[in-house]
Amino acid sequence: MNDKGKTAGAVSRRGILRGVAVGGGAVAAAALLPAGAAHADDRGPAGGGTVRQVPGVHTVIDTSHATDEAARIFSAYFRTKSAKDYEGISTFFSKQNANYLDAILGWPFYGWQAIHDLFAQYMPRWPKDGTSSPVRILGDATSAVVFFTNTTGLFGPSEMRAAGVVNFQRGKIARWVDYWDGRHFGTDNLDAERLPADQFPTDWMESTVGETASPVIRKVSEQLSAALRAGEGERAAALFASDAVFEDMTAHLQILGPRSIGAYLTTASDVLPYTGKGTRVRHVVGSARGGGYEWAAAGPVPRGLHTLELDAQGRITRLTAVWDGTLVDDETLMTMARRAIEH
Repeated sequence: MNDKGKTAGAVSRRGILRGVAVGGGAVAAAALLPAGAAHADDRGPAGGGTVRQVPGVHTVIDTSHATDEAARIFSAYFRTKSAKDYEGISTFFSKQNANYLDAILGWPFYGWQAIHDLFAQYMPRWPKDGTSSPVRILGDATSAVVFFTNTTGLFGPSEMRAAGVVNFQRGKIARWVDYWDGRHFGTDNLDAERLPADQFPTDWMESTVGETASPVIRKVSEQLSAALRAGEGERAAALFASDAVFEDMTAHLQILGPRSIGAYLTTASDVLPYTGKGTRVRHVVGSARGGGYEWAAAGPVPRGLHTLELDAQGRITRLTAVWDGTLVDDETLMTMARRAIEH
């Protein structure tokens, strides 16, 4: 399908979406982003500092693994988004190559016009006090992950806590894919909006931006994915720093230290959606300080996200797994929790 056909199709399907708009949107600060921005591959403290409080954004943002430039971009974007300025946001998408996809709903929006029309239709309906705010930023102005919270009423009767995977080209947003847990949003709310599985995109448009992440995080992502694919928890644990944190947002689990992380990844390898044969890296974003990788799997949960924070030696200090918990039953989630019990 050519770009014109893709855009037209996305616009015509937009009406079916009803209450769900772009979760992550885009970057509304292209003026802050020079074309050809370089990777932040130095290993010192993140340029963005530890936290950032931005006028117009009510949350305190963790920028400890983001560059100053990335922190400015996302702060400006979410300030603009919370102001419901759809024209302001739309101008910062690439008109030549912009794609937004929601990995949980299965909704693709191909091209600048489709994304603009989506914002234009839904932003005026948002509650006056509704906000969308960044919580944590990982990466640089080439590619990054941003965790954010949408308050109740923006995308339905529940709040949404999501992570957006973002690629930039020539100072503009080129690809944005959102990941979040449908159970937190509410199963009934999700079912009302989600496409049938056989209508989900088969192309997640990573080829339109290429693999431009830092070689450091690409290497760590591939090594971790290979260990998880082989079901070798101890091998995976060797990639973590001594005080590392492993957290699975969907399973509501937090595990501390390589020994416990390795034990859990071994004992739970038969139930975790991101371990075993058929799992692979789809796309990597970020800098030597942090970012993450989208993963694909052959099981009941076909896609998800691992975000990674790295230390100066390239070891993982924090991993956060984000995937759709509605694709597994309650017993599977309880089994994951039981496998985390130490004896």
